[in-house]
Amino acid sequence: MANRKTVRIGGASGFWGDSRVGPAQLVQSGAIDYLVFDYLAETTMAVLAGARAKKPELGWATDFVDTALQQVLPEAMRRGIKVVANAGGINPQGCAQAVKALAASMGLSPRIAVVEGDDVAARMPSLRQQGATDMFTGEALPARVLSANAYLGAFPIAKALAAGADIVITGRVVDSAVTLGPLIHEFGWGADDHDHLAGGSLAGHIIECGCQATGGLFTDWAEVPDWAHIGYPIAECADDGSFEITKPPATGGLVRAACVAEQLLYEIGDPGAYLLPDVACDFRQVRIEPSGPERVRVSGAQGRAPGPRYKVSATQLAGYRCAGSMVLVGREAAAKARRTAEAILERTRELLAQAGLADFSSAQVELLGCEGLYGPHSRAAQAREVMVRIVVDHPDKRALELFAREIAPAGTSWSPGTTMPAGGRPSPSPLVKPFAFLLDKAGVPVRVSVDGGQAMVVDIAPGGELQPPEPLPLPPSWAAAPDEPEVEVPLVRLAWARSGDKGDMANIGVIARRPEWAPLLWDRLTPEVVGAYFAHLAQGPVERFHLPGIHAINFVLHRALAGGGPASPRFDPLGKGFAQMLLDLPVKVPRSLAQAL
Repeated sequence: MANRKTVRIGGASGFWGDSRVGPAQLVQSGAIDYLVFDYLAETTMAVLAGARAKKPELGWATDFVDTALQQVLPEAMRRGIKVVANAGGINPQGCAQAVKALAASMGLSPRIAVVEGDDVAARMPSLRQQGATDMFTGEALPARVLSANAYLGAFPIAKALAAGADIVITGRVVDSAVTLGPLIHEFGWGADDHDHLAGGSLAGHIIECGCQATGGLFTDWAEVPDWAHIGYPIAECADDGSFEITKPPATGGLVRAACVAEQLLYEIGDPGAYLLPDVACDFRQVRIEPSGPERVRVSGAQGRAPGPRYKVSATQLAGYRCAGSMVLVGREAAAKARRTAEAILERTRELLAQAGLADFSSAQVELLGCEGLYGPHSRAAQAREVMVRIVVDHPDKRALELFAREIAPAGTSWSPGTTMPAGGRPSPSPLVKPFAFLLDKAGVPVRVSVDGGQAMVVDIAPGGELQPPEPLPLPPSWAAAPDEPEVEVPLVRLAWARSGDKGDMANIGVIARRPEWAPLLWDRLTPEVVGAYFAHLAQGPVERFHLPGIHAINFVLHRALAGGGPASPRFDPLGKGFAQMLLDLPVKVPRSLAQAL
């Protein structure tokens, strides 16, 4: 890559709330041309919608201004580093005004561009009348929404940079767009350069979650040094769509092919049809190879023409939620905790009836400390410290205030060993639920304005009929010695894994530790096996996909997260623990292989 132009992009934030360390570390390294921030998880959009409902001037990621730019704006401008962020949330103009005020207080005057057009909330009544439905459940769109934002692509960001912007602020764009936009601008890629766009999108996907590409969440976590000073990722990108992942010198963390492979699999469905507004990506034959100390090269992404529609992420107010918890200590802690929860629910339901209020619309009890999430696979039957968490929903806030009053009395009324962390009575909060649907690109005009000037319309390629990916050969059959006995080993001895979420779906990416073990994993990890293992959590089918380039399998578990995101009452609403649970799955292997592990 040294013999051709390289664009260096640092991923400073993986979500709203990421560490303040990333931006300064990347800017001071002198190793980047662009500093990009991803703030907008689906859950975050719900939070921003709630904030704007209380204060119309809010609705954007305040950390971007108060923490990130406050630290690095003068140095970034001195070094000529451009900044791209989706911090605008559902109020990008409000975010831009705050950035302008901060810069003025520092005696600076960066050119600030705003990308708009993603907010389609005003169109919701007509879309409902036209019969639009949720893309996952098929339900009609709700009559009232808090927000509705289309996932825009990267070409508006490129247009803003071409207009001379130093800082580009967007609302809802796909996470990878903040990286792809600069690459389109720098390399002059067009809408038909599908393989290049797929490679740039993959670079964005790898760095969009911050340290998850540099040792964060890695299966072999004990091998990752110096968590406190972990390095944030840098993608050094070439004009052919390939790139290298590294991190600032003298930082902690780990850049290894397996770390980056785990991140490739994070939150994807069909790896042959990873659908974005600018390109339909095919990651099945991507190769990830070491290319130097703390450096790996990623290549082989392929692309096809994108479809004609945007995905829209929307939120609705669905009543209120309250979560109460307490700790039970001693013998039979789990049984005591469950009986405590049942008694609280029985009592409060009677009080609701006496007050003329309806029953809870939802009530869920979870036990933490006895491997409750593992269901039938729990190994903690004799746990002596258990936290019980009770989550209830109701359309009337008064009902949840009544529930909240009945948590503390359990400490003196029922089970011995009942205690609770210091803190006051739990408070009801608005229950904001996400939903999603598809909307024609032609009906979503996109605009870019620089320094408050006249908005420029961005021409967006209309897309076309989505073509399915070409089928690839399945892994060769596993050839075991006919008479060799088999023994069981946990999957973690054979594979790395990472899990993530998309709405109410969970995905688990599984990567063979050695290429020659990939056929064994394909043979033993069938959709039926994985589905049975998660039957207590996943209510829908399990899909399985093959990625021969990195010797991996991706599983997609439908209806697995009790609604997912802010709608889920679980203490793991995003499926973060699914891979860790699957890595405990016993897998039969030849005795000779087990002895060599």
